[in-house]
Amino acid sequence: MEPCTKTAPRSRVVLLFFFVALSSPVSFSSSFNPVFLAYFCPNTTVFKPNSIYHSEVSSILSSLSSNADSDFYNMCGDGNVFGSYYCRGDVTSDVCGNCVETAANNITQYCPYEKTAYIYYDACTFVYSNQSFFSSDFQALQFSMWNTQNVSDPTRFNQILGNTIKNVTTVAASNPKKFATQEANISQFQEIYCLAQCRPYLLENDCSKCFSNAIEYLSICCAGKEGGRAYSPNCNIRYEIYPFYQLTASASAPSPIFVSPPLLINRTSGKASAHPPSIFVSPPLLNNRTSISEKRRSLPRKITIVVLAAAAGVILFSIVLYCLLIQKKKEDRSKDNGLNAIKNAESLQFDFSRILAATNNFVDVNKIGEGGFGSVYVGKLPNGQEIAVKRLSRNSGQGATEFKNEVVLVAKLQHCNLARLLGFCLEGEEKILIYEFVPNKSLDYFLFDPEKRLQLDWSGRYKIIGGIARGLLYLHEDSRLRIIHRDLKASNVLLDGDMNPKISDFGLARSFGVDQIQASTNRIVGTYGYMSPEYAMHGQFSVKSDVFSFGVLVLEIISGKKNSSFYQPDNADNLISYAWRHWNAGTAYELIDSILKENCSRSEIMRCIHIGLLCVQEDVADRPTMANIVLMLNNYSGNRDRIGQHLTTPFHHH
Repeated sequence: MEPCTKTAPRSRVVLLFFFVALSSPVSFSSSFNPVFLAYFCPNTTVFKPNSIYHSEVSSILSSLSSNADSDFYNMCGDGNVFGSYYCRGDVTSDVCGNCVETAANNITQYCPYEKTAYIYYDACTFVYSNQSFFSSDFQALQFSMWNTQNVSDPTRFNQILGNTIKNVTTVAASNPKKFATQEANISQFQEIYCLAQCRPYLLENDCSKCFSNAIEYLSICCAGKEGGRAYSPNCNIRYEIYPFYQLTASASAPSPIFVSPPLLINRTSGKASAHPPSIFVSPPLLNNRTSISEKRRSLPRKITIVVLAAAAGVILFSIVLYCLLIQKKKEDRSKDNGLNAIKNAESLQFDFSRILAATNNFVDVNKIGEGGFGSVYVGKLPNGQEIAVKRLSRNSGQGATEFKNEVVLVAKLQHCNLARLLGFCLEGEEKILIYEFVPNKSLDYFLFDPEKRLQLDWSGRYKIIGGIARGLLYLHEDSRLRIIHRDLKASNVLLDGDMNPKISDFGLARSFGVDQIQASTNRIVGTYGYMSPEYAMHGQFSVKSDVFSFGVLVLEIISGKKNSSFYQPDNADNLISYAWRHWNAGTAYELIDSILKENCSRSEIMRCIHIGLLCVQEDVADRPTMANIVLMLNNYSGNRDRIGQHLTTPFHHH
């Protein structure tokens, strides 16, 4: 049976509407109340009230919960505290947001001062920790739950269950969303329903390892049981004999009443009770089953034929109606002008008069930057909030198309390492974007200034590299759309008050389909020196184009030098080939900015040089993905040998 994806196809929903009396699969709505399962507070390390760590935890929780209604998964961190959530793959965004908000509010009540805390609900898992989520501790299984009722034929049941779980975990591990469900027939009257899910950022191999641990745990706790679950911070598996997720087909099995009291937690050990209570109550059995069966067999054959024919007619009508509705929707969408859609987004639209007042009529003293498509001004709203106002010049290359592109894309992106769009203004020839104000300007303002770069020590630069990597990973794999930035450079990385990086300027960004690998264009736009060779020469771009730009940026952050500063009239040398030359000569340490050499982590710097060179390899296939890069930055020791073999001969492009 084919595994289902996030929600049931609409055609199935139409059919289920007509047969709602025959089956009732689980559905979630915005009013769904999250079902609490368990929490864990390992008390090996604690923090003090009102400490820096306490404020960082509060900031992470606020950031994640405020963005949860727009994304199924998110991860955020500043190097000291890491926070993350992921929602079940079949729930809607509003249910996800409701669950994450509830989890963020409750987790500090259960675990007020522990540096690591986990909380589990039926629709989402929420974690914060002072450890990286790539740590082996996050693979360890934490608890299981099971139905106390036994199956009638455990040998056959366990065999079919084992095969189904093996199939569904294999599909989930290779799926970009790391989520899959699958059903199988136990008998003519009974089915089994299985769900498997990992955190979406996990590599396929790590996801498979986590599933292996969960499967082993299920075989111990739940063999021969009608239902079972196994949970860890990074993955979970669940099976039941009734539909508990959105199905791809209607189910005939009755839905037992679901009762979930809070799981008993031992605060000292941080472990679940060894004997969890039964959490399922079966529906009452029907009386007089024999007489009911006899009455059914006595029905005249003609009535049976009429009923079947009517059902077939309803199904056929539903399919035709569904196809007509889909066709109408496609036609309406093709007629829709994207610019008008933006104008109708009243919640984001600012009046031009309001922008004039906020910027004092765009007075020069409020100008804080000059971009490729216009100027950026600082402004202040009547409520005191500071904003950054990007005013596109009327004769700039970015017209209505690029403007529409930036609004539509950025409005859907929510991550702590991306500049947040607050709104826009589109009146007459005025095209204006309103962003959150980031007080420390852009990375190049500090990095390439002889005096200001003294404010960027190695720990600060390493944090910036990690933040940019996480922001790109979100764009490439974890947002609703797969986004290729196409213009990543130091001037497009903003720094907030704590010097955390925020990727900005999405005027040239492009969105990809889920299965799309690359695209091409005849219009080469961007910044030379950061462009990948396949894009600069052939117009081909992909996520690996952004990886190349990231590699250049890493080398600039380490050296404190612009890639373009190496260009000479009589020498085509640049920062990339300069770095390769030192790497091959075994003198890579000479690449490091002189102000860093006295007080830095040599292993971290060499790691970042290595990563930077991996990213700028000429062959697209040799460059790592951003998921691999984040893994290297967080857990390099276990990957040194594996990544080293991919470092190929340097090239001398640009």
